[in-house]
Amino acid sequence: MSREGFTARHRVIGQVAAWTGFAMMQGYCVASGLGFLSLESPLDAIGAPYSLIMDLLLILTTSLLVVTMVVVHAYAAPEHKIYSMTALAFMILLAGITSSVNFAVLIVSSQADFAGAPWLPLFLPYKWPTVAYAMDIFAWDWFYALSMLCAAPIFREGRLEQIVRIVMLISGGLSLLGLIVLPFAVLPAIVISIVGWGVAGSIVFLLLAMVFGRTRPVSGVRRV
Repeated sequence: MSREGFTARHRVIGQVAAWTGFAMMQGYCVASGLGFLSLESPLDAIGAPYSLIMDLLLILTTSLLVVTMVVVHAYAAPEHKIYSMTALAFMILLAGITSSVNFAVLIVSSQADFAGAPWLPLFLPYKWPTVAYAMDIFAWDWFYALSMLCAAPIFREGRLEQIVRIVMLISGGLSLLGLIVLPFAVLPAIVISIVGWGVAGSIVFLLLAMVFGRTRPVSGVRRV
């Protein structure tokens, strides 16, 4: 399978970003799973060392997801560039919000100077219903979901691409469903969202790495 404008450099960068992003998402799922098992209540904040590992992995992972979507934009057929550009824009918004939130949680909440601040329990602890947690949920359940739903129409040629499209729709749909359910049932909404972006989402990037690997680069002028 070949794709006009998709170069050898796109192929290599896309594979590295997608495979590494997949591996880091698996690491995040393991760390978060162990963190949840250590809690007395599912709505409590996950403590160290799991929270530290999760914050670092999430910051790194979202950057790789953006790079992967840049390569998806290069991979998209000219008539589908509008979808890939929109998907990339939403992924950049996701990365900006969730990276900022997790960096703030990682750095500010650990400072002794802020330990007794009356506003701290309302904003930074990574548990429901703090501002940090709400913003992170919104970033994943809205911008990530929109990115997946917009990228899905790009993939329609061959069995592998059709599987990518289906898993993208499942991933984005479940993430969006988690946001809809959130006002009514917090814990089920969080579980639905994690299945959407954590489980199905990691499969998406595994499949994208396979798609990039099977695509033969074509030289020539790339149309955007």
